[in-house]
Amino acid sequence: MDLVIEWGQVHALLGENGAGKTTLMNVVYGLVRADGGEIVFDGNPAAIHGPTDAIRLGIGMVHQHFMLIPPLTVAENIILGHETVGPLSTVDVAKARQQVSALANRYRLEVDPAARVANLSVGMQQRVEILKTLYRGARLLIMDEPTAVLTPQEAQGLFEILRSLAKEGKAIIFITHKLGEVIDISDRITVMRHGKVVATTTPRESSPADLARLMVGRPVMLQVDKRPARPGKPVMELQQLVVEDDRRHTAVNGIELEVRSGEIVGIAGVEGNGQNELVEALVGLRQPRSGTILLNGRDVTRTSARTFISLGVGHIPADRHRMGIVMELSIADNLVLATYDRRPFASGIVRQLSAVWSYAKKLIKSFDIRAGSPGQPVGSLSGGNQQKVVAARELGRNPKVLIASQPTRGLDVGSIEFIHKQIVTQRDAGLGVLLVSSELDEVLSLADRVAVMYRGQIVGVLEGKDAERERIGLMMAGAA
Repeated sequence: MDLVIEWGQVHALLGENGAGKTTLMNVVYGLVRADGGEIVFDGNPAAIHGPTDAIRLGIGMVHQHFMLIPPLTVAENIILGHETVGPLSTVDVAKARQQVSALANRYRLEVDPAARVANLSVGMQQRVEILKTLYRGARLLIMDEPTAVLTPQEAQGLFEILRSLAKEGKAIIFITHKLGEVIDISDRITVMRHGKVVATTTPRESSPADLARLMVGRPVMLQVDKRPARPGKPVMELQQLVVEDDRRHTAVNGIELEVRSGEIVGIAGVEGNGQNELVEALVGLRQPRSGTILLNGRDVTRTSARTFISLGVGHIPADRHRMGIVMELSIADNLVLATYDRRPFASGIVRQLSAVWSYAKKLIKSFDIRAGSPGQPVGSLSGGNQQKVVAARELGRNPKVLIASQPTRGLDVGSIEFIHKQIVTQRDAGLGVLLVSSELDEVLSLADRVAVMYRGQIVGVLEGKDAERERIGLMMAGAA
C-alpha cells in the first residue's frame, strides 16, 4: 500500500478491526519489519530497524494501551531512557521536573511532573504519553486509538492539543474507528480495508455514512434499529446499594434501580462516578457495604462471582485485558472461560476439546472474529477482535441478565452495528440488559430507559423517548 502524510496536518487512518492500521504504523515505528517497499521520511529514504531509529528520525507513537510504569512519577516516565544526568552520574530529578513542566506549559498539556502515574486518570496518562514523545523530539506523532479509553470531555481536550501541534507544523497520524471524530479532527482521511488503501478523502467530501461504507464494503446502519421494548418481570433489583472503592470511600451511595426482562437500562455518566464499582458489585467481584441485590427475587448480595455466572449473569467488562480475557490462552479457551467445566465442554473432570473447538469455530464465524484458527492466542488479535471474543463468550451462553460495561469500546462501525443488533435481538427474546457506557450516543440509541449517575447516585431516570442529550448532559455534570 501507498500512504502520503504531510506536515501540519492531522491525517486519519480509518478501517475495520484487523484492516492492518496498527500493523502498518508498527512498521513505521520500527516494531515490525516490512517485507517490501520503502519509507521516505522528510524527503529521504529511511532505514527503520527499530523504535530507536524511528525516535532518532523524529517519529513518536502513543499506543492504544499505554507504555507507562505506574509506580514512577510523570517526570521519571517521560525521561526514562533519555535521563538528565547530574553530578556523580545520578539522575537530576529536579532538572527533569523543570524540563517536563516547561514542555507541558509550552504545549498546554497541564500535568504535575511529580505525580505518580498510578494515581492519574486515563486522560492524564495519555497526556504523559504525548509529552514523552515530544520530549524525544517527535515531529510525526502516531496516535493509535487515542480516544478508546477517554470520556467525551477528555477527547475534546485531546483534539485541541492535536490541532495546536498541527499548527506548529507537526504531522499527526490518527488511527481510529470513530467516524464522528474523524470528521471533527482530521484534515485528510485514508480508509483501509483488508490491508489495502480503498480511498483517500477529506472531511468536506465525505459523510460518516460514506466512510462507514468504505470501511466495511457495504452500507452500515449508524442508528440502532429496534422496536419498542416489551419489559416483563424484574430480573435484577438494587435496593439502597452502597459500595466502597479500593480506598474505602463510598463510590455507590444508596442506589435504587431495577432491570426488567426484555429491556435495556442505560447508565449515563462521566467515568469515575461509581460506575465501575457498581458493575463489580453486580457481578460478584466487589462486596457491597450495605443494601441488597436481588436476581429473579433471590438475594445474591454477598455471593461469589461463580454464583452470579451460574445464575445467568453475563458480564462484558470495561477493561478487556485485566478482566475479560487471558492473553496467553487460545481463542477457544477464552470463549469457554465461564463454562469450561460444564457439558458439553467437560465430562466429569475430562475436557471435551472437540466440543470446545467446534463451539469456538461457530462463535468465530457468528461474531466475525478475524483469526487464523480457534487455537490462535487471543493476545495476538487486534484490540477490537479481542473485544469481540469477550462479547461472543457472554452473549453466546444466553444469559438472563447482561451487565455490559463499555461493550463496543475499540470496535469499528461494522462490529458496533453487529454487537448492537445482538444485544437488541436478545433483549427482544427476554434478556435484561444493564448498559454502562461513556459513549452518550450509544446509551441514547440503545437504552429503553436511561439512568444518570453522578457522584455515586442515580440523579434521574428517563424513558428512552424522553432522554434528550442536553438534559442528560446537565444531569451528568450535576447541574440538574
